[in-house]
Amino acid sequence: MGRHVVYVLECGDGSFYTGYTTDVARRLAEHDAGEGAKYTRGRGPFRVVHRESFASRSAALSREAAIKALTRADKARLVASS
Repeated sequence: MGRHVVYVLECGDGSFYTGYTTDVARRLAEHDAGEGAKYTRGRGPFRVVHRESFASRSAALSREAAIKALTRADKARLVASS
């Protein structure tokens, strides 16, 4: 499994947030504590609904950008296929 992870959270309001990390548990704790991304503040609780691992940071960041560009319906299909 790669060290670089792209993850999708389902927020308490039903929206999706996509991010990059090298430690999913730590990053989820940051989101829960309100120290994560500005978008997630006040949108908890959070649930990791999708993750993909990569060997390189650049590959992970490219995939993160691709997922962020998806429509909500496409993200829902991605999550459902996980």
